[in-house]
Amino acid sequence: MKKKVLIPTRLDAVAVELLQAHGGYEIHQEDTAELLELAGRHADAHALIVRSEKVTAEIIDAFTDLIVIVRAGAGFNTIDVRHARTCGVDVMNTPGANANAVAEEVIAMMLADARHVVAADISTRKGEWRKKDFMGREITGKALGIVGVGSIGQTLVKRARGFDMTILGYDPVLTQERARELGVELVELPSLFERSDYISLHLPENDRTRGLVDRRLLELLKPGATIVNCARAGIVNEADLRAAKRERGIRFLNDVYPTDEAGPKPVADVADLMMPHLGASTVEANRNAALRAAQQLIEYDDRGLRAFIVNRDVPAGLDEAYGELAYVVANFCRSVVGRSYKLRQIASSFYGSLAPFSEWLILPVAAAAVENFERSMDYAATLQHLRDKGVEYENRTEDVTKSYENSITIDLVVEFDDNNLRRASVRGTMAEGNVMISRINDFDKLYFDPSGKNFIVSYQDRPGVLGQIGAALADAGINIDDVRNPHDAKAIQSLAWFKVNRRVPDEVIERVAETIGADIAVYAEL
Repeated sequence: MKKKVLIPTRLDAVAVELLQAHGGYEIHQEDTAELLELAGRHADAHALIVRSEKVTAEIIDAFTDLIVIVRAGAGFNTIDVRHARTCGVDVMNTPGANANAVAEEVIAMMLADARHVVAADISTRKGEWRKKDFMGREITGKALGIVGVGSIGQTLVKRARGFDMTILGYDPVLTQERARELGVELVELPSLFERSDYISLHLPENDRTRGLVDRRLLELLKPGATIVNCARAGIVNEADLRAAKRERGIRFLNDVYPTDEAGPKPVADVADLMMPHLGASTVEANRNAALRAAQQLIEYDDRGLRAFIVNRDVPAGLDEAYGELAYVVANFCRSVVGRSYKLRQIASSFYGSLAPFSEWLILPVAAAAVENFERSMDYAATLQHLRDKGVEYENRTEDVTKSYENSITIDLVVEFDDNNLRRASVRGTMAEGNVMISRINDFDKLYFDPSGKNFIVSYQDRPGVLGQIGAALADAGINIDDVRNPHDAKAIQSLAWFKVNRRVPDEVIERVAETIGADIAVYAEL
């Protein structure tokens, strides 16, 4: 019996052609009725392929046999993925299909604004001849800052090269080596805003990026600098943008909004150019997304491939707590090695009954170690994402002689500076349902709970150091709730691990490190 597929949108015909050629599907493509109505008429649909249609809990509940929803595109914020999971429905997306379309849109918007294309067209059609009023600017030779050098950002780099632009990039994951290959100068975010003539945003919207572009960054812009947002509306603090517009005369080109629908737009008063979310609206991008959606559905049904499931559940046989363990161990290791440095390598070891789940467990590891990592990828896609960022990954073969049972070891290597690397290794396990860190570098058998506020210092073992650290914390008004002070196997190095009642300021960390000659001095809050 053929599986019913409902396509309630104007998706490129290649999707229907591919599914029909397969022979195992009954396809219904209708874009003239509301999705809820279509769900009622096709309640027995096996799969739903959508573009930007809203798929609410009510719509999902209207289907009786729905197994999978495929979003022909990258963003899936229009789908209630949590409700889908509770109903046993997988949700997949097709990231990367629209990278070139969005990159070209950025260039198009920059040129249109710089040469007054829209206003000049309207004026000339009226019979006017206002050449002096439409004196433009050239984008050639200007500095372009790209915030988020992922698939779209890297494609934009290639397009901008044709205009001889100086390209600056901010990406917490991209390594210096990969940046050099791309021809991008990696800089910190404040420097990017200070030096760029144009800034293009290419980040997902999440708790870390929401409101990222705020007054602090906007005040650094050159007068007349231009921001292009083809990513997500929430990345820009609109109130701060409005103030910066008045004070610095910046330009703002926008293609994204809180909701994709007709009606007044909150940035209408500050946007110099507005588009109705056309980033992926090209014939080619539509075809790429449609092709990917159909291919993924066929692979899902025929081969059991679960690539790009964005609401994945824990695999059968794996306790959900070990996903949290993988995340915490990697997150803690990232704190120890230093979050401000570019990640170069990840190495993992999964012991005991965790070894068969290594391909799934790399997802929480990457999510903890890699800034702004989207958990919408399977194992192969995650490896490719790491390679694109210049990060090497190794899953080491389990050494059964170590008898670590259900433990996880994560090693991270970062670029300390242009010529040096820094390494850290952390092992963790579960004890009575709680995550425990059992080893940090050469300090073994710790079994310390990493939750809460932690201040960790490594130094050459000698008397009196613990007291010096305690005094520095006391001077800063920080109370010590618990402390562990083990030595390494050769009794050369000591580790001081403090549980404290509040965050340790950077200046206190720097003072302690300088006073005692610390090898490691970090604050980690989990």
